[in-house]
Amino acid sequence: MSRGRILVVDDEPAVRESVSLLLTQAGYAVIEAEDGAQAMETVRSGDNPSLLDAILLDLYMPKIHGQEVIFYLRSNFPAIPIIVLTGKPDVPDIIRAFNEGVVDFLVKPVHQDNLLAAVAKAIQRRGRSPSK
Repeated sequence: MSRGRILVVDDEPAVRESVSLLLTQAGYAVIEAEDGAQAMETVRSGDNPSLLDAILLDLYMPKIHGQEVIFYLRSNFPAIPIIVLTGKPDVPDIIRAFNEGVVDFLVKPVHQDNLLAAVAKAIQRRGRSPSK
């Protein structure tokens, strides 16, 4: 049984792949999206979006900015915890993200232990057993 299902959204393939590998090695099931549009489509078209236990989301991506993705997810799937993972920590963006309901904000490069702790905390805050 996996520790949870995590959607990793980042336009940088190296970041997306390294985060996915870390999470997979830690026992999580991982789904990847390369931009905000693909993330929204993945959640919208999934068999059961509520089976996602958390979303790791970059803010600065092509097509659709991460803030728009946050707004969409909060409006349509409010129970899924969102963790922002970005290389450009801008204070107004941090404030806006928390105001829109993200549960954590991590700055790249992030230490592996901090990333894993943030994911575990997000799943715990959701208050249910991880999805299979």
